[in-house]
Amino acid sequence: MSDITQLLENNRQWSEEQRNSDPEFFNKLSERQKPEYLWIGCSDSRVPANQIVGLIPGDIFVHRNVANLVVHTDFNCLSVLQYAVDVLKVKHVIICGHYGCGGIDAALKEESLGLIDNWLGHIRDIVYKHREELLHLNEHDKAARLCELNVLEQADNVKRSSIVKEALKRGQSLQVHSWIYSLRNGRLKNLSEVIV
Repeated sequence: MSDITQLLENNRQWSEEQRNSDPEFFNKLSERQKPEYLWIGCSDSRVPANQIVGLIPGDIFVHRNVANLVVHTDFNCLSVLQYAVDVLKVKHVIICGHYGCGGIDAALKEESLGLIDNWLGHIRDIVYKHREELLHLNEHDKAARLCELNVLEQADNVKRSSIVKEALKRGQSLQVHSWIYSLRNGRLKNLSEVIV
């Protein structure tokens, strides 16, 4: 059996398990999408949003990209943010990074990787902004701290977006959360919680 065929078989088994445990699961899932959370996380395959927080499909709206960036010219991310805030009326926007992020490591090495160098430039800007703090750290601690600083910076970008500003003007309740995930123990750490 090929790897792709195995994935399809895994899906068939998962679907059956879901129907056996809750015969109405897929009917309920297909009727509406009304999550209270938007998750902006890293594309890293080791950081699955739903599983980390114990939510089923439909309970969390997810956007992922390399190093969980929120860039004011990234219309993909901004479209997700706008849909989540304006249409779904989420109450929480979670920016979640993770320790051991390849995008962070690549930005620190300053090696040319091709097209992604343009994306990593946003992280290199954070390195420059916090150069004094990062200068005195060993390589491991520097990478870990940059993962945290990146999450905080992206949360600030969310709060400064026109989408969030407009939501606040109309009195919408919205919280922005800065979280980081440890691959070593599977735990989330709340870096800061700011009610905007």
